[in-house]
Amino acid sequence: MNKNNSSRGRQAGKNSAPQNKKRFNSSPKKTKQNTKPSSEKKEDSGIRLNKFISNSGICSRREADTYIEHGSVTVNSNLVTEMGYKVQPGDQVRFDGSLISIEQKRYILLNKPKNYITTMEDDRGRKTVMELIDNATKERIYPVGRLDRNTTGLLLFTNDGELAKKLTHPKHNVRKLYHASLDKKLSLADLDKLRGEVIIEGRKVFIDAVSYVEGERKTEVGIEIHSGRNRIVRKIFENYGYTVTKLDRVVFSGLTKKNLPRGRWRELTELELSNLKMI
Repeated sequence: MNKNNSSRGRQAGKNSAPQNKKRFNSSPKKTKQNTKPSSEKKEDSGIRLNKFISNSGICSRREADTYIEHGSVTVNSNLVTEMGYKVQPGDQVRFDGSLISIEQKRYILLNKPKNYITTMEDDRGRKTVMELIDNATKERIYPVGRLDRNTTGLLLFTNDGELAKKLTHPKHNVRKLYHASLDKKLSLADLDKLRGEVIIEGRKVFIDAVSYVEGERKTEVGIEIHSGRNRIVRKIFENYGYTVTKLDRVVFSGLTKKNLPRGRWRELTELELSNLKMI
């Protein structure tokens, strides 16, 4: 993790920001008589200061507003407390005296092993997924969603807040396919009960698909869902009297584990990233 930032507490993962709305000029063609001053054209360009700070990886846009208001930010050595200020190309932005710049967006896919928790750090000294991708990039990246300690498989990391928000929001129905190993054979009757909508802890969960894993014993089941509720796959099987002994996420939003050994990571390809952004 990058430790060059201010000592103030900052949380990322919430740093997605809506895109600036386009502005359209409905005025007549400019002539020598009605040409607008260049300063007005400059006013329409640039990036809002809070978004610039957010995109640098320091904090969320909302937190950036607070820091701006309290005098933590200067632009070209001038203190700026104006919320709508726009940073222009070539401007030098400093946060608590340190020069900052917009981070390059990074996208790292990890095949998570067992016994790692999905968190940035752990006060109990347990191993975290951040240790596995420590040398992946100099930018600060964060896990998209989470896998519990004993669940293995695909976990995406990025500093792209907008994409992370899309991939975790229920309305986008992001596909997640798991291979579940059960403590006993799943009966055909119970397999049929798992098709479609089930009630878990008083709330509806829709199972997109479920089947025995081809060529394996009937303790091995593939289950596809788009719910992001904590430990939801384990709870689904527990609801019908089965214990999940192993759980592996093999597909996440079209991404697969092909050629990615357990405990290893890789960057997304341009095609994979393009497909994700079409969500």
